Amino acid sequence: MLTLGTIPERLDRVSFTHDDEVSHIEVDQDAARKTGAGALLERICPAHVYRVKPDGTVGIEYAACLECGTCLAIAPPGVVRWRYPRGGFGVAFREG
Repeated sequence: MLTLGTIPERLDRVSFTHDDEVSHIEVDQDAARKTGAGALLERICPAHVYRVKPDGTVGIEYAACLECGTCLAIAPPGVVRWRYPRGGFGVAFREG
């Protein structure tokens, strides 16, 4: 029987290679402000990548991204521009 473990145990099996030069996530700040998507992204992202700043802009901690696609599925069209990280960067899931 396969045991998946707790979420923290499962996340311990994830490795990240950070790209310190290029973010693979961009937020259209005007669209986020108009639609209120910043608060939605902040609540829904399982990796807590998005934070609404006091000035109303959406901050992004892209190095924590799990590449799950939740932001793309939830945000109104055009708010989040997401692309796969450059070759050799991003998240690597490993089992065993």
